[in-house]
Amino acid sequence: MSLQQLFGLDGRTALVTGGSSGIGRAIAEALADAGALVVVAARTGSAIDETVAAVRSAGGSAEGVVADLSTRAGAHRLADAVGPIDVLVNSAGINLRPPMAELDEDTWDATMRVNLDAPFVLGQRLAPGMAARGHGRIISISSQQAHRPFAASGAYGVSKAGLEALARSQAEAWSAQGVTSNVLVPGFVQTALNRRLSADPATVERLAARTLVGRNGVAADFAAAAVFLAGHGSAYVTGQSIAVDGGFSVH
Repeated sequence: MSLQQLFGLDGRTALVTGGSSGIGRAIAEALADAGALVVVAARTGSAIDETVAAVRSAGGSAEGVVADLSTRAGAHRLADAVGPIDVLVNSAGINLRPPMAELDEDTWDATMRVNLDAPFVLGQRLAPGMAARGHGRIISISSQQAHRPFAASGAYGVSKAGLEALARSQAEAWSAQGVTSNVLVPGFVQTALNRRLSADPATVERLAARTLVGRNGVAADFAAAAVFLAGHGSAYVTGQSIAVDGGFSVH
């Protein structure tokens, strides 16, 4: 097989939630570079417009849709807006992490709605169409907190552990119809989602020291892995949680 056959995404449509910033934006730009039409979904219209303009200026194809994934109804509206797609990237998330003793039910519910309920709803709405067409890819973004507690994991870690279990259930349901579901597990990445920890230089340095490569992650570290999982060459990879963390998880 040629590299184009393995990794090219010409003719594919990819929905990237949280696609206007951080890891989601890096993935959206990479999928567009590989040939996909990328639909960037996020809460802020101006950020979506800026991302879409950047993709188009680089020669890619992109559209934008304002989406509120804090309710199941919002996730359904997004599914209605995008129609049939080939690749679903669940990158939107919220990171509310008060100490466990201070974690209230409202914070728990808000976390689960965005980080777990929305990927569930989008998968239920969009994956059956992929299966009917015989091809599809679901890629979700998890966290080290799904596997090990640190820095007040709280509801966030629980939501990401659930997201990884959801991906395995999706893989069980649809892989035989050509739809794979996998998860990328970042180490510490200094994005807006991690603003609280990023504000403490000592914490940033300490987390970098926990890696094997000696640095924290950047959003661009996830581009190649996402393109691989979105393409034909990953057809035999499903139900997996793949660490992209500089060795954080094994150190």
